[in-house]
Amino acid sequence: MEPTHDLTTRLRSILRYDVPASIVVFLVALPLSLGIAIASGAPVAAGLIAGVIGGIVAGALGGSVVQVSGPAAGLTVVVAESISRFGFAATCFIVAAAGLLQIAFGLSRVARSALAVAPVVVHAMLAGIGITIALQQAHVLLGGTSHSGAWENLTALPGQVMSLHGASAVLGLLVIAVMFGWKYMPAKVRAVPAALAAILLATIVSLVAPVDVARVQIDGSLFDSLGLPEIPSGSWGAIALTIVTIALIASVESLLSAVAVDKLHTGPRADFDREMIGQGAANTVSGLIGGLPITGVIVRSSTNVAAGARTRASAVLHGVWLLVFSVFLVSVVEQIPLAALAGLLIVIGTQLVKLSHVRLAHLTGDLVVYAATLLGVVFLNLLEGVLIGLAIAAVQLIIRVVRIAVHVDEIAGTGRWLVRIDGSATFLSLPRLTASLATVPAGVPVTVEMTVDFLDHAAHEAIEDWMIAHRATGGSVDLVEIGEARMSRAAVERPSRSMGRAVLDDVLGPWQAAQNRAAFGSDAPSASLVAGVANYNRGHSHLLRPHLEEMKSGQDPEAFFLTCADSRIVPNVITCSGPGDLFTVRNVGNLVPGSDDASVDAALAFAVDVLGVRAVVVCGHSSCGAMAGLLSGVSAGSGIDRWLEHGKSSVERFRAGDPVARAADDAGFAEVDQLSMVNVAVQVEKLRAHPAVQRAVAERGLVVSGMFFDLATARVVEVTPHGLSHIDAQADVLDQLRPSGEVAQLPG
Repeated sequence: MEPTHDLTTRLRSILRYDVPASIVVFLVALPLSLGIAIASGAPVAAGLIAGVIGGIVAGALGGSVVQVSGPAAGLTVVVAESISRFGFAATCFIVAAAGLLQIAFGLSRVARSALAVAPVVVHAMLAGIGITIALQQAHVLLGGTSHSGAWENLTALPGQVMSLHGASAVLGLLVIAVMFGWKYMPAKVRAVPAALAAILLATIVSLVAPVDVARVQIDGSLFDSLGLPEIPSGSWGAIALTIVTIALIASVESLLSAVAVDKLHTGPRADFDREMIGQGAANTVSGLIGGLPITGVIVRSSTNVAAGARTRASAVLHGVWLLVFSVFLVSVVEQIPLAALAGLLIVIGTQLVKLSHVRLAHLTGDLVVYAATLLGVVFLNLLEGVLIGLAIAAVQLIIRVVRIAVHVDEIAGTGRWLVRIDGSATFLSLPRLTASLATVPAGVPVTVEMTVDFLDHAAHEAIEDWMIAHRATGGSVDLVEIGEARMSRAAVERPSRSMGRAVLDDVLGPWQAAQNRAAFGSDAPSASLVAGVANYNRGHSHLLRPHLEEMKSGQDPEAFFLTCADSRIVPNVITCSGPGDLFTVRNVGNLVPGSDDASVDAALAFAVDVLGVRAVVVCGHSSCGAMAGLLSGVSAGSGIDRWLEHGKSSVERFRAGDPVARAADDAGFAEVDQLSMVNVAVQVEKLRAHPAVQRAVAERGLVVSGMFFDLATARVVEVTPHGLSHIDAQADVLDQLRPSGEVAQLPG
């Protein structure tokens, strides 16, 4: 049983946050429910029933705690066509069946797969629905009646304008003006939802002014409008198709809305399978008692979040308020002019066409998919338009997947030819690939650069056969492979498109001596280095060459980098730097010796005074053998012992309880690693005291800092005089250090 104080806390939270939010959402949902019912050609009460059931049933059972469900504009076209073809009672049967199908989606745990529909198709579908709604309601706004098809509505629009009903047009345009201009009103006024304000104003004007306009008609109370569905008559294939269409559209729209709502709040994330079950249950109930289909609606849901809702109580209560209003205030609803609701629907329809979606489609190369889907939805029907869009998107995807770019050029002044092959090399690319290779003159030296992520056996054989034939003419072929797919593996492995780790492994390949030894035999110690050099020459030297060309006149490194000789530390990798960026000095324990040893002193003076580096860095690491030897005091041989004498001051600081050691201990590092961090801080102090460094700090703001590389996590932290600091993965370390010679505290 729930403790009394927890229940009291929840009730207080609901009263404080969810009840006010539910009232705001109710005020938004009321005119939308009426307008969508009218746009669908359904009884007005059907929209109110769907609003009530969407709030109470979907709100209570759904998987998104702040999502609000109800009749949605996205289904008006399908519902209108179903009502026209099968009748309203049969459409209710279809809605109930679609709800059962949604429940099956949720129970089978495939709800998330509905999100695999290409976003551009969904965006275009909504835009097409919006245009269709706007074309329909434009006739109602002008005082006429809408036609069944978008083309008929479009062609009949000029005639409707010539015979417009002035009062209706004024009321509709008044609603449109209020909806678009509401954002410019004072904040206190904007507390009232724009849709409610527009409908109220238009209704009041219609009652005060001496005009005769068509108004909403509801036969009796909401309970009088409840009715059981009828089994449709006609082609069961068409009926089944309509059921699947409503279920899929309602599911996709609800899930997309849930995803969007998750980005608006910090509460529990949506359970998509439960959301499907909740939406399906709501549609089943709505269809069984005479309501429209229901989806999660982003307009109401975002309003709910903005109003401060925290639990599903807000969505449920908004349904309760709709029920109370629909039962006791039917006469108020019947005063609303149809033209006012038409103006509201025109605004809703135009808002479904988002210029940001058009720009995104253009940017991603999907504009053809967007246009085809939109035109199909508007001038054919929703299902055919979506299927056309999905088909074009699938064809476009196939073209992108198998697309290959082959460029053949002569390298000016060298007599060598360069062939670049980029993309996916498959049997579908053979015509272009072989035609391009055939343009290479016989007997010339050729470099083939392959940036290929997929290479099937047909393409491999074509390239291999061309290389053999070209060499037979006296020419030479140097193969440079940058992408994941490799010629050497294509002959013995199944083609794959696995990127990521494999590419990293290839880049690290020259350092993986163990793998190279396994390939060449452990009895050939130098074989691993030879293999690494061969891999570098074949796959990476051409990438390095342009950078080195830029530095022919001399080096200009960013930093002097003192680190340990340990083979596990790769300075350019952990600093994400390239050739010419680091002036690196390595020794056992990253130590700065005294005046009796000039090994570090000479390199430091050259880097600071001659090269003008802008930073000096000392980098230690975990599990350091030198630090372990210093800590244990066990002799490791006269030469090593003499060298480690330079680290005795670090041991003394560590045993005296240096702040760095305490911070490392608090972070869970072992004693050897604590000493390694203290040692970094000590060596930083030694370098800061160097005359050349002191001059550079004073004259040009040279930065001196310390780092520690943790082998266990492969992460780098900064060592400061007072402890440790995490280095932000989004930041440039050198930009965050103060140019005062002090070590900055980086954000953790």
